[in-house]
Amino acid sequence: MDINGKRVIVTGSASGIGASAIKALVAAGARVAGMDLADEVGQAVASAATQAGPGAARYQRCDVSRKEDVDAAFTAAVDWLGGLDALVNIAGVERKSAAESISQQDWDLMFDVNARGTLNTNQAAFVHLRERGGRIVNFASAAGVMGVPGLAHYSAAKAAVLGWTRTAAKEWGRYGITVNAMAPAMWTPMYEKFRARLDDAQLQAHDAMMAQQVPLGGRLGDPDRDMAPVLVFLGSDGARFITGQTLAVDGGLMIP
Repeated sequence: MDINGKRVIVTGSASGIGASAIKALVAAGARVAGMDLADEVGQAVASAATQAGPGAARYQRCDVSRKEDVDAAFTAAVDWLGGLDALVNIAGVERKSAAESISQQDWDLMFDVNARGTLNTNQAAFVHLRERGGRIVNFASAAGVMGVPGLAHYSAAKAAVLGWTRTAAKEWGRYGITVNAMAPAMWTPMYEKFRARLDDAQLQAHDAMMAQQVPLGGRLGDPDRDMAPVLVFLGSDGARFITGQTLAVDGGLMIP
């Protein structure tokens, strides 16, 4: 499980699971290039991780929905890293809407960032991984497996991430590249925004539902304690024989 000296790119690095991943990977000795659109916060996360060490982190702006932006950002990151061993692709967005009311703009946003962003970042990583192999970890969602009322467009985009991940794992295995998907259930700023859109009755109903559906604790997990250690493992050589999987880190939310 040693990742000391590994070279990693993390998208969506400025907050939530991404910020936790940067901190944990650097603490384990990795060199990490974090990418996001929240420049000030992203810089602060990378700086704090570097100061804590023993690894190092650097931030750069990247819009994962734009292929030319991703290609340029990955080239610059790999130049700084001195190569690439793993991609942790966390960048994503979510919007709530009844299925019959989803706008074209919100549908496009879900697929541009969540699905096209996966395509763009994975293809950019492949260029640098195909000679030596490595790890790709994409972030999907239980919504892409089970569907979630009010999140049909988000669920559809995350289902696309799952289909891509399984197929890329089969195609790229011959290069020694593993491709896995995460289905996390973590308490993040994105989840806070979701909760803020609920009225008192909806929030009470939501919390009661979570208490029933999450066997471990009845609520979402903590990114630092529950998610980051899994990402450290998946970036290591200990995970070399795991590919094409959807790994639920969710307190049991997605138990079949």
